[in-house]
Amino acid sequence: MVSWIRALVSRTPQGADAEGAPQRRDLSGAIGGAIVVVVALLAVFASLIAPHDPNAQDLLGRLKPPGWQSPYSGARFLVGTDHLGRDVLSRIIYGSRVSLLVGIVSVAITAAFGTILGLVAGYYRGFVETVIMRCVDLVMSLPFMLLALAVIGITGPGIQNLILVVALTRWARYTRVIYGQTLSYAEKEFVEAAQALGSSNARVLFHHMLPNLLPSAVVLATLDLGFVIILESGLSFLGLGVPPTVSTWGTMLADGRSYLNNAWWMGTFPGLAIMITVLGFNLLGDWTRDRMDPTLRV
Repeated sequence: MVSWIRALVSRTPQGADAEGAPQRRDLSGAIGGAIVVVVALLAVFASLIAPHDPNAQDLLGRLKPPGWQSPYSGARFLVGTDHLGRDVLSRIIYGSRVSLLVGIVSVAITAAFGTILGLVAGYYRGFVETVIMRCVDLVMSLPFMLLALAVIGITGPGIQNLILVVALTRWARYTRVIYGQTLSYAEKEFVEAAQALGSSNARVLFHHMLPNLLPSAVVLATLDLGFVIILESGLSFLGLGVPPTVSTWGTMLADGRSYLNNAWWMGTFPGLAIMITVLGFNLLGDWTRDRMDPTLRV
């Protein structure tokens, strides 16, 4: 779905000048950026934007359809209520907080940790390289869901534990990519010149090599955010995420699956929120990759 939309907005018409391709890539980036900004604003100002308390129950008003289908709902419940009479729109708005919090914090941790390990493994080589890369192979060989079940089974559900699970399973991707690029940059003339001038290993790593590797880490992180949001929603759907009292898109989907026949809005709108948010991060990540990779600027 995401690749199809990106291809649609990035395609150059037959016979058109090639200069139109960068403009279309910028259009996809603008669309993705706008989606991300809107979701971020909803998360930050949820208490001001949400029309109702997301946990306020009204059993007399349960399973009311969206406002355009029911006079009872009207302007009060624009996208209806759930099986406990809670406003679905308010819960979606508050659910963006959990998705963005887990996504941004976990990706920041994994990107920083994986980048540093990739730098160290590619620069020092030898025993250090062997230990780090075998750990990478081990982590990437483990099924994510098995590791998530093991960690959450020990620590219990919660936002902190959810971030821990994602961080434990995603850092290896960054390490492997940065490791390969570090091997290449270690042979460059500017690194050899810095070493010949007596620069310490730490200065060579973080002053000379890291700035050249940051674009790759940023692109990976941007593309990874959408995937992490899907992971968080999937774990919450299975009951392995945050407690049920916290509004999340995954738990809303889990609640809505039992009411698909008579309350379709309970699962449809949280699913659309996940799809649109992931689409925004993927479009933004693709644009970031195109802008930072000189081989794609054609």
